Amino acid sequence: MTPFSERVRLSLRETLLDAAAELLAEHGFAGLRMVDVAASAGVSRQTVYNEFGNKSALVDAVALRTVSEFLDGGEELWRTTTTVADGLHALVEYIVRHGRENRLVAAVLGGARAEDLLPLLTTRAGPVLRPAIDHAGRNLAQRVPTLPPHHTALLAETIVRLAVSHMMLPGGTPAEAADAVCAVVLPAIEAYS
Repeated sequence: MTPFSERVRLSLRETLLDAAAELLAEHGFAGLRMVDVAASAGVSRQTVYNEFGNKSALVDAVALRTVSEFLDGGEELWRTTTTVADGLHALVEYIVRHGRENRLVAAVLGGARAEDLLPLLTTRAGPVLRPAIDHAGRNLAQRVPTLPPHHTALLAETIVRLAVSHMMLPGGTPAEAADAVCAVVLPAIEAYS
């Protein structure tokens, strides 16, 4: 059982991350102030610094928590589907839909104030994309054990990058985005099934 003090610290951390995510969606990185995060969470500014160290670390923590939400939802979809095709389709559709519905992601993609966070999905996307690519790779390897490891890695990266691209530049519905990704990726997977 987790000690009480640890549960309190985790609860405080979640409260600070919630506050920071809301403020980031509203003001972007440049407009985020630690004092505002503290006020929104009902704590001192020093408490925010004690927990995260600096603004960049706080923003990274918000980004990683957001990625975790995507991964948790994706994991549930992989578990509840029976075929690779169904799992892949559900996963891509979820990523695109959830990305469009998530307030912070939507602000990054369409809000002028949060535009300075766009590198977290483009030029500085490693910490965001790597866990998603690893997650997709593990699920592909479990579902298609005959797929060579280097193909698994390449296909996992392709799936994630295409899904993120469809999320960032929508060209249709989430289901249509999933159809497009599946049309590209499934033939390569089925060649090893």
